Amino acid sequence: MSTGELLSVEPQELEFPFELKKQISCSMQLTNKTNNHVAFKVKTTNPKKYCVRPNTGVVLPYASCDVIVTMQAQKEAPPDMQCKDKFLLQSAVATPGISPKDITPELFSKDSGNQVEECKLKVNYVSPHQPPSPVREGSEEGSSPRASISDNVTVNTNDSSSVPRGFAESNEKLSETRSLISRLTEEKNSAVQQKNKLHQELELLRRQGNKTSGGGVSLITVLFIGLLGIILGYYLK
Repeated sequence: MSTGELLSVEPQELEFPFELKKQISCSMQLTNKTNNHVAFKVKTTNPKKYCVRPNTGVVLPYASCDVIVTMQAQKEAPPDMQCKDKFLLQSAVATPGISPKDITPELFSKDSGNQVEECKLKVNYVSPHQPPSPVREGSEEGSSPRASISDNVTVNTNDSSSVPRGFAESNEKLSETRSLISRLTEEKNSAVQQKNKLHQELELLRRQGNKTSGGGVSLITVLFIGLLGIILGYYLK
């Protein structure tokens, strides 16, 4: 805190968390320590770079006033993050009832015999706040994060190699199953064709037997029919 007879200033240095292409603001508080009205004016060595609101004003007795300093977005970072910009705060005793519009440069002239104080403020660039890296749950104290990462990579590599192997085995089993189903289907169709063929031959023999025996069934026909039944039973199992 910079303390004068008229105003105290907090902070004494303006700190901006510097980021490229981003408008950044910081504030300072002016406190009137007297029972007089105190007028103030804020100047900077680089007026195109900064915007001060309010840059002039009046602080009532034992009151405070906040001043916002905004730095315009910067396209390039300064070397080594060092800033040479400075601010000058001028303060002087003013007459009661004075408004900011009534403040003139002559009020802060020491040649006029007024009580004038000046306070210089430096500008510092600081790195923007970054949250700490999250710690993986279950990590043991003293273990190396790099070692943990390498272990994970090894596990993932093994998993990725085992997936294609299992996929190939599944495809091979699926092909064998399809081949077995196709073979069984062919055998079933062949058995059905044989059954139909035997049924037709049996019907033909029955008709021929009826013609020769006058309606009786010969022993040879019966034996043939039994033989056909055995063959059909074998194929239909």
